[in-house]
Order: sequence, then C-alpha cells, then structure tokens
Amino acid sequence: MVAQVSRPAGMIELMDAPTAESLLRTAEDARAGMRGPNSAAAVAQVEANYPDMLAALDWHLERGQIDPACRLATALVPFWMTTKRIDDGDRWFERALQVAGGSDRSRARALYDHGYLVFWAGRYELAANRFKAASSLAATVNDPTVIALALAGSARVALNDDVEEAIRLLREAVAITDHTADTEGRSSAMHVLAVALQMSGDLEGARDVMSERIDMGRRRGEDFVVWVESANLSMVERQLGNLARARSLSREALEIVSTAGNDMAIPWVINGLAAVTAAQADHERAARLIGMAEAMLERAGGEWPPDERVQYEGTLAALSAALAPADLESARADGARMTTAQGVAYALAGAQAELQSA
Repeated sequence: MVAQVSRPAGMIELMDAPTAESLLRTAEDARAGMRGPNSAAAVAQVEANYPDMLAALDWHLERGQIDPACRLATALVPFWMTTKRIDDGDRWFERALQVAGGSDRSRARALYDHGYLVFWAGRYELAANRFKAASSLAATVNDPTVIALALAGSARVALNDDVEEAIRLLREAVAITDHTADTEGRSSAMHVLAVALQMSGDLEGARDVMSERIDMGRRRGEDFVVWVESANLSMVERQLGNLARARSLSREALEIVSTAGNDMAIPWVINGLAAVTAAQADHERAARLIGMAEAMLERAGGEWPPDERVQYEGTLAALSAALAPADLESARADGARMTTAQGVAYALAGAQAELQSA
C-alpha cells in the first residue's frame, strides 16, 4: 500500500474540473514565480492552496487523469523543497507513477522530477533509477528537454564518485539540446557542468560557465539562477584565492535565499561563507557558521550535495587543525543553537563588517 498525504476530509468530494484546472494554473504560475524576486509571495500562494492541491492530486488520480496529476506534482517540486516537504512529494510521485496510463512525455517528466526531489534528500539510488528511466522514456518521444534534464540528474549522482563520468554525461546533455528550442534542459546541464568542472580542478572553466549563467539570470530576473551560481562561484573564487570576491558572492546568495525563505538552500550558502571565513583564519566564527549550517540542514531534512560536502569536509579539516577539539565543538554547538533567523543575521553581519573594512 502506498502512503498518502493527509488532507482535510471532504475536500476531494468538493473538487471539480474547473477548480482542479485553476489549482494547476496557480501551482504552475507559482513555480515560475519562485525563480524570481517575488519567490516568497509565490511560496505563500501555494501554501494557502496546498490542501486543495493535494485534494486535486487525489481527484485526478481517482479519475485516471495521469497527465494533469503529473503536471501538478511537477509544479509543486520547488514548493516541496523550499518548505521541507520532500517526503510529501516523494509519496505523491510514487503514487502517481504506480497508476497506469498517461502520456509517455508526462511520465518521463514525472520520473525526472521525482528523482530530482529525492536526490536532495540523499536518496541517490532511487534518484539514479528515476533519472535513467526518465532518459530512456523521453528518448522514445524525442523530448530533448527531459533527456537533458535526466542526464544532468544522472551526472549529479555521478559527482559522488566519478567526476569524469559526470562531465561526459553533461556534455552529452548539452549536445542533445544543440539546435533545439530547449532552454531548461540545457541550462540545467550547464549548471551541473560548471560544478563538475570545479570538482575536476578546472577552476577557470567553471568560473566562465558560472559567470555566464549569473549574467543570464540577472538579465532574465531569475533570482534562483543568480543565487545558485553565486554560491557556486564563491566556492571557485575561494579556491583561486579571491577571498573578498568569494565572500561577496556568498553574501548575495544568502540575502536572496533568506528573503525567499528557502530553508534547504540557506545552509548550503552558509557552508560557503564558513569556508571563506576559515580561509581568512577567523576560525572560531567559521566553526559557528559550520555548526549552524549543520543544524539547519538537519532541520530541513536535506543532505549535502556532492560539491557542498567536499567544501564542508574541507572546512572541518581546516578547523580541526586550527582549533582545540573542545573549542571547535563549543563553537559548533553555539551555531547549532541559533534559529535560522538568528543564524542568517549572524552570517550577514559578519559579511557586512568584512565589506566595510575592505
């Protein structure tokens, strides 16, 4: 039996086709809005309609309407991540994908989105299986966007232990989107390629790709792209020795994700600030930042992505060499006790002080 997300009794009985269609449009509009400057409002809009959206998922599936059910689940992916409801999304995709019917195109996209969602919770085996199935099914309907997205997803998993394989998959994904109207799959592949290049040691190549995507995000008003690539470029600039630039990039990323209320992303960005702070030899403060990032990530129900885990472990190693064990654990505990709001304020205050003294 597949577990279902609880919802108030009676909602599904009140659902009808116009209401379900309206909820789908609301969810899809909000998904697009979550990439821009009004992401917090988009999240709030879904939150206000969330019980009804769950009822609409039930309503579609009970009528064998797999395509709109998959579209609605796909639209909810960033909301599930931002609001720490990955388990909700996992259950809904599992349920939808077990129901027969629907177009291959919709099912391929749902397979990819399910894999993407559980990847961030560290469920790499399930994610890898979903990405492989999505790529295979998307190929049968010649959908370059989903093929590229799925290959980029497989590359995310490969980054755990085979960076060169990840790069191969990503170059394949980019090639598949050549001379097509696709932008989503290509953008995703370029993003992960930049991370893979950084992890392989090609820092200049990674910087070029990340800088290009930041410029693109600014032109399009896509705050999501700006913060993701700023956080990643911070990692690269730190390794190149450009610590002031790295701190500035992490600060910008943290301001965006904290304003949006993205609890999953906040600890990733603070992880970058901790690495820069440790490189500047402010070890006690870096330890507090690491402690708060650890606690925030646990509260969000996430895991370190491969590149963030490398950065996190490197910072811990540096701090372990610089601080006495008791001092390191005390500072980490101080950070872990902070609320998210306190932690963000602490991190940004330190970044601002650094900028003013530069």
